[in-house]
Amino acid sequence: MDTYDVVINGGGLAGSALALALAQNRWTVLLIERGELPSLEVSLSNWQSRIYAFAPRPWGWLERLGVELPLARAQAVFKMIVRGDRGSRLEFAAESVPLPYLAMIAEAEAIRFALWQQIQKLSGVTIATGESAQLVAAEWLGESVTVTTADGRRASARLLVGAEGRSSWVREAARLTADVFPYEHHAVVANFACKKEHRGVAYQWFRDDGVLAYLPLPGKRTSIVWSTQPARAEQLLAASAEDFAAEVAAAGEWVLGRLTLITPPNRFPLSLLRCPKVTARRVLLIGDAAHGIHPLSGHGVNLGFNDAATFSELLGEKTPVKDPGDPLLLIRYARQRFTEPFLLQSVTDALARGFGLSHPLVQRVRNWGMEVVDRLPGLKTHLIRYATLAQW
Repeated sequence: MDTYDVVINGGGLAGSALALALAQNRWTVLLIERGELPSLEVSLSNWQSRIYAFAPRPWGWLERLGVELPLARAQAVFKMIVRGDRGSRLEFAAESVPLPYLAMIAEAEAIRFALWQQIQKLSGVTIATGESAQLVAAEWLGESVTVTTADGRRASARLLVGAEGRSSWVREAARLTADVFPYEHHAVVANFACKKEHRGVAYQWFRDDGVLAYLPLPGKRTSIVWSTQPARAEQLLAASAEDFAAEVAAAGEWVLGRLTLITPPNRFPLSLLRCPKVTARRVLLIGDAAHGIHPLSGHGVNLGFNDAATFSELLGEKTPVKDPGDPLLLIRYARQRFTEPFLLQSVTDALARGFGLSHPLVQRVRNWGMEVVDRLPGLKTHLIRYATLAQW
């Protein structure tokens, strides 16, 4: 049986970033990913429909980890314009903080590929991939946890990290609960070529049929996330490429002119996921295994990176007396990582549900609220700082 300091179940963005950070500080890590390693062909030759907005704090952290980020595939957002369903408008600008950018828009697989490229340069990370590597059992003994994979291999570690997403095997094995609140909405995602230049501006519309976001991509391209009712999502995906592009362009008030679909559209259901506890005996949950958030804020991936960064920073440089699964360390982590996920989940949940109400009085109040915030530059600056840097 092999022994490690940490076993991380889930080789997505948060899990991979944590593995890299720990290995750079000389901790030994077993990184388990039931899928396959990301490949250059998949990640960089074609545009991927799964796009994320990376805030400056996690993007800067990845740079400090030495990750060779695919800058040719990333687009900086300098301004964001939000429009309500009754004519209100709210604008955020990076220069008002000041920041070099509000977010970097990039493909999830391109970033994951860059992370795995860096991980494979380190001797401290052992990688196990494929269905045979998935965990099927965990046993807690003293100051360690022993895991068993589908092919019968066993490994022991002082900490087991669940980073495998909303349906977390580690969370279930550790008997940590998750409260899930469906939104009754699906997110429709796709990429388009644009007739007009986006100039690094992101857009968001709160509409009667949901929330539509335009996220700029390099060149004259944009990615969209349209959160809408399942029947409406099905209707959009059933339309021809030309009709779908025309609907998206019209819903976006033609701000980028005529659109041409360049990736097949996809959709996935939306829900809020909250875990009362994200730690247990020798167990830590990060990323979507610990918290799920509505995509209207674009913060799901950033919360996961901030989880990984916080834990690796708390652990610090390895010394003979330190233990990655130490109960006091996990308590400190849980305290530090309570506020940001809770606040962002609460705000986005209120916005998502509030803009889903059609009562005229509610409509007037929420649009009035947007206009008030837009007229208070000091408040906007604080909101931008917290959203991008997780600090006031």
